[in-house]
Amino acid sequence: MLKKLTVVFALLFPQAAFALVPPDYQEPPSDLTAEIEAGFQLNTGNTESSSFNGRTKLVYDTNQTRQEGTVKAYFAADDEKTTAEKYDLQLQSSYKINGGYFFGRGDFTWDQFGSYTRISTVSGGYGFDAVSTSKTKLSLEIGPGYRYNLPIATDDDPIPEANKDVILRTAAKFEMKLQEYTSLNADLTAETGEDNNTLALDMSYKNTLFQDWAFKIGVNVKYTEVVPEGSKQTDTITTFNLLYTFQ
Repeated sequence: MLKKLTVVFALLFPQAAFALVPPDYQEPPSDLTAEIEAGFQLNTGNTESSSFNGRTKLVYDTNQTRQEGTVKAYFAADDEKTTAEKYDLQLQSSYKINGGYFFGRGDFTWDQFGSYTRISTVSGGYGFDAVSTSKTKLSLEIGPGYRYNLPIATDDDPIPEANKDVILRTAAKFEMKLQEYTSLNADLTAETGEDNNTLALDMSYKNTLFQDWAFKIGVNVKYTEVVPEGSKQTDTITTFNLLYTFQ
């Protein structure tokens, strides 16, 4: 009986019904945001190869703290063997204060075919927003840290010794909304140590296709000053992915 009365009321008084639930009503924004992206390539015929890359990012942002976690995976193989296998884990916890934030961060890399197969960096420090507008944001970070590098095994050094170094980490994180559906992100990170120096650029261009789906082009370039003999100083990864955002 109550349901029938509700239907009749809505038919007789449509304006009142819309006043209770506006047609443009949206759920309030959540503190938790998640991004999942993936790309896959398969070649057949004269060349038999396949490659996969994926990325998952979680952000929990409140008035006082911000927690971030990112996992990346890269894999490639031809018809004979695996040619690339790399996994990245990035964790950062920030405590907000007036004018900036204090942070603790951990970066971990497992790279089977890289010049260094194990890289672990733990750092902390201070960051602040140098630019913060509705379309552009630039955050700067600086702080000390500790880095552990395990070189890849070679014929001359089959059991390499890990390098352990105290570092100074500086980072610049840039975000810009180019248009309503397009955006540009660029993170530049430098690690300066007594034994080795690195410089990494992680840049991406995102174009929203519809609703929460987007097409993303990413470029990751890392320069390492000191590498094992026979290794290259610069590594570059280019990705073309579909991205889905949960909010």
